[in-house]
Amino acid sequence: MTLQYVTGFVPTDDRGGGTLKYMSGFGNSFETEALPGALPIGRNSPQKVNYGLYAEQLSGSPFTAPQATNQRSWLYRIRPSVKHSGRYRKVDKGFLRTAPDARNESHLPIDQLRWDPTPLPAEPVTFVNGLHTITTAGDSDTQVGMAAHVLLVTRSMTSEYFFNADGEFLIVAQENRLRFCTEFGIIEIEPGEICIIPRGVVFKVELVDGPARAYVCENYGGAFTVPDRGPIGANCLANSRDFLTPVAAYEDREEPSTMFVKWGGELYAAPIDQSPLDVAAWHGNYYPYKYDLRHFSPVGPILFDHADPSIFTVMTAPSETPGTANVDFVIFPERWMVGENTFRPPWYHRNLMSEFMGLVYGVYDAKPEGFVPGGMSLHNCMLPHGPDTPAFEHASNMELKPSKLTGTMAFMFETRFPQRVTKYASELGTLQPNYTDCWADLKKHFDPARKEPKRG
Repeated sequence: MTLQYVTGFVPTDDRGGGTLKYMSGFGNSFETEALPGALPIGRNSPQKVNYGLYAEQLSGSPFTAPQATNQRSWLYRIRPSVKHSGRYRKVDKGFLRTAPDARNESHLPIDQLRWDPTPLPAEPVTFVNGLHTITTAGDSDTQVGMAAHVLLVTRSMTSEYFFNADGEFLIVAQENRLRFCTEFGIIEIEPGEICIIPRGVVFKVELVDGPARAYVCENYGGAFTVPDRGPIGANCLANSRDFLTPVAAYEDREEPSTMFVKWGGELYAAPIDQSPLDVAAWHGNYYPYKYDLRHFSPVGPILFDHADPSIFTVMTAPSETPGTANVDFVIFPERWMVGENTFRPPWYHRNLMSEFMGLVYGVYDAKPEGFVPGGMSLHNCMLPHGPDTPAFEHASNMELKPSKLTGTMAFMFETRFPQRVTKYASELGTLQPNYTDCWADLKKHFDPARKEPKRG
């Protein structure tokens, strides 16, 4: 049986598209039902729930977490989730790795690294075995750090389901669309959109228009949230109204299935007898959601100089140290460049934070050559990086007039921890052996007798 849903909110095509329905807002407490009267009113756990449903709470934070960070939802389902569990057995985790497991996997020396796009495999691969870990950082057991994965999917999950107990997933679509059928409803994303699946939420992934590639950040720490804007004030960057949460949907299907679980860095599987996507109603503030990166409203300098890339932070997973993120998700979207007497691409720098970068589409202005959509790079803690030689020469000598970067979308997964490269990533044929040569032709321009004329 297909997923059934009803809702009072139907977005226009540019707010979710197609026939799928969403609710708007970030961090809201939502309520939604797929059957009239399925959602209890005035209480969470009545003695008997309508339609013979079971009441169950899913907690994404400790019970005693402060109100501002307390995350939980009540689900009203055909069977309680204990019926969607079983006698688990450890199964091959393929190329999936979890920190700190990858710490000693790679024999690569420290270096700035870059990869061409990872080819889609010819054999059938679902979301479960399509996660290929590139880097890990921190320690999942202590709930700090992250992993960066490339997702390659060539087959939809049918009677297979999955949840991650080690962290939440932030999925960046890069090639073709992906549909996430979750306990809370259905989410669909295309290149330029992201989806967040919280820790513990059960889902399956379907292809929409062919084999798909995506980037995935697995966040072991506190949940992603929108960053504080500080002096920017109440508006711009990622606005809360543009985050979309699915309406309730349920799948009443009786057939042998498999539940996969990522727990403690290992992959487990258990046979179950029915679909676990059987939630007919839910309410709360712990749920999956999506965001269109093209709705991000960038801010920047409008006279001179170049602001820190933190102004492009879409989401952040904070740590116990204020201003030092466990993970930041940063994008470099379309934007106007107007700085006078200013070197406009990102400047050369060394950084405490370690940066995993990907390109969804278009051209990245600091690396116009060799960094293509589907590719990725890694600039680890305190290793210098910046524009390649052609970008430096062009930016240093171009006529400075207002110009717009168009048709581009790059991003970073940035963390305070060193990112350790996996054996899989170190042996990929797409690893560019001569990446650091992009700076080899940077010339010495120093002349103590020359002084640039004063401008501005």
